[in-house]
Amino acid sequence: MSTNIATMAYIAAIVLFILSLGGLSNPETSRRGNLYGIIGMIIAVLATVLGPRVTAAGFPWIIGSLAVGGTIGLYAARKVRMTQMPELVAIMHSLVGLAACLVGYASYIDTSIAFTGAEKTIHEVEIYLGILIGAVTFSGSVIAFGKLSGKIGGKPLLLPARHWLNLAGLIAVIWFGARFLGAHDIDAGMMPLIAMTVIALLFGIHMVMAIGGADMPVVVSMLNSYSGWAAAATGFMLSNDLLIVTGALVGSSGAILSYIMCQAMNRNFISVIAGGFGTGEGAAPAAAGTEPAGEVTPISAVETAELLRDSKSVIIVPGYGMAVAQAQHTVNEITKLLRERGVNVRFGIHPVAGRMPGHMNVLLAEAKVPYDIVFEMDELNEDFPDTDVSMVIGANDIVNPAAEDDPTSPIAGMPVLQVWKAKTSIVMKRSMASGYAGVDNPLFYKENNRMLFGDAKKMLDEVLVALKS
Repeated sequence: MSTNIATMAYIAAIVLFILSLGGLSNPETSRRGNLYGIIGMIIAVLATVLGPRVTAAGFPWIIGSLAVGGTIGLYAARKVRMTQMPELVAIMHSLVGLAACLVGYASYIDTSIAFTGAEKTIHEVEIYLGILIGAVTFSGSVIAFGKLSGKIGGKPLLLPARHWLNLAGLIAVIWFGARFLGAHDIDAGMMPLIAMTVIALLFGIHMVMAIGGADMPVVVSMLNSYSGWAAAATGFMLSNDLLIVTGALVGSSGAILSYIMCQAMNRNFISVIAGGFGTGEGAAPAAAGTEPAGEVTPISAVETAELLRDSKSVIIVPGYGMAVAQAQHTVNEITKLLRERGVNVRFGIHPVAGRMPGHMNVLLAEAKVPYDIVFEMDELNEDFPDTDVSMVIGANDIVNPAAEDDPTSPIAGMPVLQVWKAKTSIVMKRSMASGYAGVDNPLFYKENNRMLFGDAKKMLDEVLVALKS
């Protein structure tokens, strides 16, 4: 394939990637967006493999790598459950960071192209920044994978003087960078490059370990952005325009998504990086004397079915508990049954519900819940006063009225779904444990609230049976 044809193929792939991002911005066009992305990636891979920069001697290695990677990807796609998607995304981000590091070292020791003067300095800066971003992305994503999969506790690890440690690491990276750029040969530059890589790996570990469970959706989108910039840095090192543009698209879209996530939690990006928010797992109830006033009112599955049957308007708010219980299919069956009886059923999705951006949307789409009854928080909040039943399935912090009523609460100012304004709210939980933010929820004690305790899947199955009878 000639250079001109390869360039045209890259342009076509870039256009398809842009169309893919546009399609993924809406649930109704997400399948088409995925298709554009798949076609674009196929074109990009073929243009690279068949392009003028790949020699015949490299074909066996490339074909073997494609076979191994494709097999792993196919296995993951078939075996990984929807509840495991957050950790799968995190570990995929780590591979992008690792690739950036390896390409950086390979570019540095490659003597086939000799750079001199300003070109040499620019190339070395590209290598240094590419490895720096890649190392942070790799180690941070591995820790995020461990937290999301439960292999590492979600509670933030707050080391003494952690901000001073980060500052010291930054100063050391700058100092080693100066040493690296001033090196006269590869051997002299390798030592500061390795030292910087170690510091970057430690920083990635420290950064994500200090972030609590409540901020994990922001972490996933943040690492997505980092992986994009790592890919762009790889493109600069390889002089590959496709990688530069694609990496910039992923990096910028991930940064915008991180900003949206922070807005949804009333937190700024710096406070997320500083860490310390959230317990990681549901915390125990507050100590005696500090709980919100009142008593909880339990409800049975049969009584829940009666309330739903007699309602004209129902809003369902899903959370991570629904994902853990794999209850989305039963939720869809209940939704279909109620809609057949003339009940107006809608879903309210908080931007940070679940463990990654769009987690609830993906689960509902998998269960075939119609897109047109799934709404964002801002689209539904004004409708709760006219709603007969609001049903919360495994969510906690995103429906906590303390965010609006208690200025001293850790989640004060966080936009939440106002489920308590419905005539009756029903909260499905296994226990009275708090959410990832580790704060009590006064919703449980409100007069119009009912608690349906138990596994979400089991309880919803009982509700479905009662509705059918």
